[in-house]
Amino acid sequence: MTFLYPIIFAIFIGFVFRVSARVCQKSLIDLIIIAYIVFCGSVILTGFTLSEIHKMNDRRFWAIGVFIPAFIFYIQFTKFFGKDRNENFTVFQMIGSQIQAVWNWFGNLSVFLKWIFAGLFISLGIIEITNFILICYTPPNEWDSMTGHLNRLLYYLQHNTMSHFGGTNWNIDSYPRSACTIQIYNYLMSGKVENWFKAIHHTAYWMIGFGVFGIVRSISKNLTASFFCALVVLLLPDVLKQTITTESDIVLASYLACLVYFLFSFNEKKKRRYLYLAGFSFGIALGHKITFVFSLPPVFLILLYTVFRDDEKSNFLRLTFAHFKHLFVAFILGFLLFALPAGYIENIQKYHHPIGPPTALKHQSIDRAGSKANLIKQGSRNVLRYSIDLINLDGLRNWEAGETLNKAMKKPIIWFERNVLKTRLEAEKDFTIVPFTYHKRFEFYNMSPYWGIFGFGLILPLVLMVLFRIIKAKAVYYYLGLAFTLHFIALCYTAAYDPWKGRYMISSAIFAVPFLAILFTEQYSIEKAKHLFLKTYVGFVVIIGIASALSSTFLNYRCLPFSAYGRKSAFDMTRMEILTEARPDITKAYENFNKIVPQDATVAVATINDDYEYPLWGDKLTRKLIVINPFEQGLRPIPKEADYLFFAKSVIKPKISDIRLGTDTTMTKNVIVKSEDYYLRKLR
Repeated sequence: MTFLYPIIFAIFIGFVFRVSARVCQKSLIDLIIIAYIVFCGSVILTGFTLSEIHKMNDRRFWAIGVFIPAFIFYIQFTKFFGKDRNENFTVFQMIGSQIQAVWNWFGNLSVFLKWIFAGLFISLGIIEITNFILICYTPPNEWDSMTGHLNRLLYYLQHNTMSHFGGTNWNIDSYPRSACTIQIYNYLMSGKVENWFKAIHHTAYWMIGFGVFGIVRSISKNLTASFFCALVVLLLPDVLKQTITTESDIVLASYLACLVYFLFSFNEKKKRRYLYLAGFSFGIALGHKITFVFSLPPVFLILLYTVFRDDEKSNFLRLTFAHFKHLFVAFILGFLLFALPAGYIENIQKYHHPIGPPTALKHQSIDRAGSKANLIKQGSRNVLRYSIDLINLDGLRNWEAGETLNKAMKKPIIWFERNVLKTRLEAEKDFTIVPFTYHKRFEFYNMSPYWGIFGFGLILPLVLMVLFRIIKAKAVYYYLGLAFTLHFIALCYTAAYDPWKGRYMISSAIFAVPFLAILFTEQYSIEKAKHLFLKTYVGFVVIIGIASALSSTFLNYRCLPFSAYGRKSAFDMTRMEILTEARPDITKAYENFNKIVPQDATVAVATINDDYEYPLWGDKLTRKLIVINPFEQGLRPIPKEADYLFFAKSVIKPKISDIRLGTDTTMTKNVIVKSEDYYLRKLR
């Protein structure tokens, strides 16, 4: 019967698109984005329900359950929100007409733009094929996934619920759980294929591209600008890094892209369905990750422009009562359905805070700064730090020659900060997780890049020139510019400096990348023959940007498609070598554990917050793990049903009969955080 589940999964995807087709405009982008939100919303609601009735690991309930909220959406959209639809078309007609439109568009481009877009499309195609193969044939290996994100999925399946149980890593219990429902659904419906944990993240990658395309099309009414912005955002190094991972930031950015797209669609079409879709996107995003609050002020600005502002009269607060009613109801519904049940209530009950325990708050929030005066002081330093981090040849500097060029490029910046500003960005270590340095560790800039040359060479200059009125642009760009600024400031002041923050800038890109449309729609449009210097410069940036994107993919240290840096290709590594790639000092220990412990054994686990637990589940994720050292709760007794005890020497004192698994405690090369010394005890 297992073969039926992928078939039912495919039927559900088809039904989701049927729901979307009932309310979308005659636009393929509209169809896809609405389908994405309907799919995510339906799965999330089903997951919350199955968790409450302790059926998380029952594929029968999943197979049937997801159709119920999708059908409710179908009725809701067609009977209430779809009444104002006045277009009649079939999906196949729409696809055919839009393929023809794209063909005609490309044929009418100038020779210069044909070369530009040919390079962008071909590069994206090469990257997508490579990434898709990596997704299909390599297991996930991100640090946070090994300790928390993926690890908790298996605990939830084991317990049949997502309720708090006391995990080793604080994220397991306190992190919002809406993403877990989608990953679990994909995993179960695929026949329990581990690689399907990545499916939502790779889908999110494309949704960011579709969302930016739709936003720019609504703003500029220019197909060339829409394609250019979409292609650039899909080739940004920080976006590319997460497309083959199970990190959460790319999924959050996709929800934000959908939300902003729906608001601009409402502004353009004045169809109330887009307000409800925006409200649902808001709730799904907030239920996905608390860092979505960084986007709330920017989203409010976009609301002011798209819903409150009258383009003809330039008059604020022209919001009719009907629109306000739908806007209010939509966002309340989104919050109640998708955000509140995601775990925030349980966190408040257990930790008296929606985010989590006090230790987590001290580590990742403004609490780390102490006083408000110090927060302002250190947050201002972070503005400079992250601004400087944006000015790097990310992707390209994965090559030694690229890093040499990058260091030379930054020398004037370093001199200016040290000798003129004298802000002590490197010397001051307060309100930092890892102290700032101009010369980051290779692992940091390889695995958590920012926007590369597309960012500091095109996007940011356009944002600044518009905000400072050096170039004149439509009002919408001022709103987007302020939205980007607010999002960037939120990153700087709400948490300590962290060299891994490039991943948060994926969401920032949603507000900033649309500025590239100015290159095609305003007085300096490169579609005009006279702007030779500008066209030459844009062509240069695109070439370097493409090289950076290719380098980000083919020189991805954690998942190399080909041998590089003296390391084997990911395809030539064992599963355990890939899983423990970021912590090479534990590889031998975990390999020994996997050889000794049967795949169906029950293992009591006594480790610490940073320790990898995901590899302990076994090659097919079939072992049973029992946590006996939950985060800040103290050591629990060893359960009677356990066959083995896996523990860190710092947690339990070893006996003479215990097996030392072989952590390399002397290794320093490529070690970011020193690992524990692990032991194994056979209990029966």
